[in-house]
Amino acid sequence: MGTEVVSSSGKGVTGPDQEANNAWIEQELLGGQFGDARLENRFRTLLEQLSTGVGESIPLVCQDWANTKAAYRFLSNERVSEAALLAGHFQSTRERCLAEPGPVLVLHDTTEFSFKREDITPIGMLKKGVAGQDRHGRLRHYTSCGLLMHASLAVTPDGLPLGLAAVKFWTRKKFKGTNALRGKVNPTRVPIEQKESVRWLENLRQATALLQDPAPCVHIGDRESDIYEFFSTAHHLGTHFLVRTCVEWRAGEGDHTVAEEIKEVRVKGRHRLKVKNNQGEWKEAVLDLRYRRIRLLPSRAKQKQCPELTLTVLYAQERDTPKDRERIDWKLVTDLPVRSRAEAIEKLAWYAMRWKIEVFHKILKSGCKAEESKLRTAERLVKLLSVFCILAWRIFWLTMLNRCAADAPPGLALTEVEIHLLDQPVKDKPSEVSQPKTLSSYLTKIARLGGYLARAHDAPPGNQVIWKGMSRLTDMELGFMVGVKTCG
Repeated sequence: MGTEVVSSSGKGVTGPDQEANNAWIEQELLGGQFGDARLENRFRTLLEQLSTGVGESIPLVCQDWANTKAAYRFLSNERVSEAALLAGHFQSTRERCLAEPGPVLVLHDTTEFSFKREDITPIGMLKKGVAGQDRHGRLRHYTSCGLLMHASLAVTPDGLPLGLAAVKFWTRKKFKGTNALRGKVNPTRVPIEQKESVRWLENLRQATALLQDPAPCVHIGDRESDIYEFFSTAHHLGTHFLVRTCVEWRAGEGDHTVAEEIKEVRVKGRHRLKVKNNQGEWKEAVLDLRYRRIRLLPSRAKQKQCPELTLTVLYAQERDTPKDRERIDWKLVTDLPVRSRAEAIEKLAWYAMRWKIEVFHKILKSGCKAEESKLRTAERLVKLLSVFCILAWRIFWLTMLNRCAADAPPGLALTEVEIHLLDQPVKDKPSEVSQPKTLSSYLTKIARLGGYLARAHDAPPGNQVIWKGMSRLTDMELGFMVGVKTCG
């Protein structure tokens, strides 16, 4: 028999039934590296509490001062690190990736978390900017407070998020790097280990080591990842990459650039697709496709450290310039072969998946409301953000399951108690009574709890209605269990 603790609100109930209902939390905690059962139990409790009220403050989800103080102490504990908090989730990500029969796309991107503080010293600087002019015409500068996070999110080619494969947090005590060195030294001669850009290499190495089998993985980044060391590191690790390039890399014998060579390639195919204009209307775009294997050379300053590489350059350019949106003009570089129009379209679709990590960051900020935290130090904020990363992945995973695995059995993501409770307040429509109960039907019920109308022509439910619906479902579970314990 397990112990039972019931708060005045019903939240914080623990015991055998609650442990079964939080099976997904147990899965994400396997492989944790705390080395202390008390810390592991406190982490489990904090994750459960935050999952009951996504986007709410710590005092609200903890309900009383004792639990709130315990949560703050946990986040302040020097033995707790972001690596320990995310270790179990990383292991679960690896298992999900190894179970995938096809390629795994690892999306890399950086985001900023801005906080309003009078004293920015305990957290650090995010950036400097201009706040206008004073009455004498002099520029007024300001320094914003915040943290940065570079995340690597593993997804399937269909867009189902499998979990984070690497995360790096950092803050700035002072501004340094190529901007500070400009005018004093050639930035290309500064070792990448002395730049913030090294985060791309660190996450690439961490994700590759975690996922064990580098061959099926394709690491995808935007123009900020257009770094020759990124290409050579992936080549050395035996993994693949697909990056949008903007640098004028030397090509061939060094007497011309990649851009000059790819422009000479004839159009090898066209691709029609639907895109939204600035008014949100779907319009057809026609892309000319060019691709060629090209010999890339590192800059002269790095030719001793980096090898020459033969890569594929894929150039997709819209034939006409539309008036109501930006023209599609993508130049991608990859180590993968592109031998046909179909393979070119496949690589374009993979790069388009990069937007999924932007959605993940949006869930962190809009759903978990990470930037509204009042914690005072960078160390505590980083630990809280690490917990939010697990919650954000879970919300994103449920949302995309509804689109990528609609016919799967509901037990894939929900417990028997959750399925039973969803059948009570959210009744099936007459047209659904005779249809088999699928995961999609229950995820739609969760979305309806969050305000989704489920009309015939509505788009599939998004992350916002899913996280609101999950919060209400959790309250229903807690109320149900309290009733069972009380009334039998």
